[in-house]
Amino acid sequence: MASLFGHGLIGYTLYKVIDRKESKLLLFIAIISAIFPDIDVLAFHFGIPYSHPFGHRGFTHSIVFALLWAFLFSFSFKKNKRLIYGLIIFLSTISHGILDAFTTGGKGVGFLIPFSNERFFFPFQFIKVSPIGIGRFFSEWGKQVIINELKYIAVPCFLVLILSYFLKRKQKD
Repeated sequence: MASLFGHGLIGYTLYKVIDRKESKLLLFIAIISAIFPDIDVLAFHFGIPYSHPFGHRGFTHSIVFALLWAFLFSFSFKKNKRLIYGLIIFLSTISHGILDAFTTGGKGVGFLIPFSNERFFFPFQFIKVSPIGIGRFFSEWGKQVIINELKYIAVPCFLVLILSYFLKRKQKD
């Protein structure tokens, strides 16, 4: 998996690029939605194996979960905002699995659960897999992950944010 920082940055970027109005609630939900799929690491504590549909990178990383999660939270907003805000939440949530499918470790992502338990990686795996656990994160391995994510997540997000800023500014003129 990418780190919580990398996932959260994607949620923030999607919010800033898509939302034309400032909503602190939506910003919070977008960031949490980009991070939340890793709640499935708790499955290890309950003896659920990685390869199980509810194991790590399983159902909470699937397209169905992202749709359900977005649908649920879209009702937190006014009727006229539900579609666009639901889209932001869906994209933030599914971005988690997409980033994980670009990582160098793990057993793949269950995008199609519950219809198929097959796990997927993308052909190019360039994001270093983040260590699980705070203690392991503050290590040489964690340092390498942060440097890697700066290159492959933070810089592209920054460029997208800059481009979005100028495009929105041009539209106002």
